[in-house]
Amino acid sequence: MELVNEFTVNRPIDEAWAVLTDIERIAPCLPGAQLQEIEGEHYRGVVKVKVGPISAALKGEAHFVERDDANHRAVLKGDGRDTKGNGNASALITASLEQLDATSAKCVVHTDLNMTGKVAQFGRGALGDISSKLMQQFAKNLDEMLAKDSSANANGDADAKPSTEAPAAAATPAAKAELKAEQPAGEQAPVTEKRIINGPAAEPIDAFSLGGSAILKRLLPLVGGLVILLIALKRRKK
Repeated sequence: MELVNEFTVNRPIDEAWAVLTDIERIAPCLPGAQLQEIEGEHYRGVVKVKVGPISAALKGEAHFVERDDANHRAVLKGDGRDTKGNGNASALITASLEQLDATSAKCVVHTDLNMTGKVAQFGRGALGDISSKLMQQFAKNLDEMLAKDSSANANGDADAKPSTEAPAAAATPAAKAELKAEQPAGEQAPVTEKRIINGPAAEPIDAFSLGGSAILKRLLPLVGGLVILLIALKRRKK
């Protein structure tokens, strides 16, 4: 399933690009998403979704497949699996940025999305509506974050922002020895550090409120069928 969305970043293009490719910085702007750890170029976390009383959490990771800073284009690959085993999702996300004027840029996002399990049953219409509204909410959150940062800089508080991450987790001596043993003689490979991100827990995406009409269209035939079946069974009992 291919989804296309776009939004505007109210910053000069180079500044906007630097922000959009800083996954750790923009993660809190993504509705339903929580970044939990970073290991090298791999970003791991969870995305929470709910539809009425039913909730799901997709736990996975993402990394850059391509990144062209000069032309403001990047490709991000993400994979996630439902923690209850009810499905999984993978996405290849291509984002490109183009300048609108001296103080703003437009970001176009192409997403090639594959889903299995319960969430996939809502179909293209519902997922398209949800994707569009999530992107609008992300853009709003991003603007608010940038405005807050600008205000902090203007007040001289840029360095006073609290850190949301734990100290880097050092590799154990055993892990270092194992990694060193795997390397050919004379070569010294760097040990990749894993950092745990202690950010606030994300509120689940309310899929019904975002894609209500499309989801309702999918559910109505099912509800209607159940009503007809119940009436038929009731008459049969008589």
